[in-house]
Amino acid sequence: MNKLGLVPVLKTLFTPQRNQDLTLRQVLNYRPKNTGLFQLALTHRSAAPLSGQQILNNERLEYLGDSVLNTVVADYLYHLYPHKREGFLTKMRSKIVSRETLNYVALQMNLDSIIVSRLEEQQGYNVLGNTLEAVVGAIFLDAGFRRTKKYILRYLIQPHIDVRKFECLTFDYKSQLIEWSQKNDMEVVFEDIEQEKQNFTQPLFVSEVKLHDEILGRGTGHSKKEAQQMAAKEAFDMYIEY
Repeated sequence: MNKLGLVPVLKTLFTPQRNQDLTLRQVLNYRPKNTGLFQLALTHRSAAPLSGQQILNNERLEYLGDSVLNTVVADYLYHLYPHKREGFLTKMRSKIVSRETLNYVALQMNLDSIIVSRLEEQQGYNVLGNTLEAVVGAIFLDAGFRRTKKYILRYLIQPHIDVRKFECLTFDYKSQLIEWSQKNDMEVVFEDIEQEKQNFTQPLFVSEVKLHDEILGRGTGHSKKEAQQMAAKEAFDMYIEY
């Protein structure tokens, strides 16, 4: 998966209605009833105009889409694995709705071509997955749960996610790294060393994972959990997996 550079500004969504619908159908494989919902879903807060108390970005739709996506994936896995326990199903759902997976799916859909954002490269990659959740929220409001469920299965999961392969994939790198260190009678330590806040962005956390004061990995994210996972992934890739 290639990292995202500057997320391009919308070129066609805010032109005549016919062009708006055409662009949405081409990228999303969906024909909206309410185009305004999708304009909102594709607008990151860094590019949203200020309008008093009115919210003109996709954060509320992202919240809604996250809940819908989790419900659909949970139902899908429940029926796909009729004999698996709750723990297995929970881990599989977490892998499918993880930021890494959603970023990948959004990139495969070329969602980056119609997102409105002013974030720089190091900040903008997770905008993809967040926006995809907002799009799911917009479809839910536009068409209801049944059509949204069909959309998620047909256009997000089936073409882009090999669920069976996900059974063997490691996504919780922090837990894997801690388990490895305990088996080898060692102790790894995570240190959150920096927090930055820049214009239009969420706080940026920086985390390092150390073994005997030696840095094994370093990661950044918009939460401590995300930064620690990225640091653990770097350590996992460099020192354990291979």
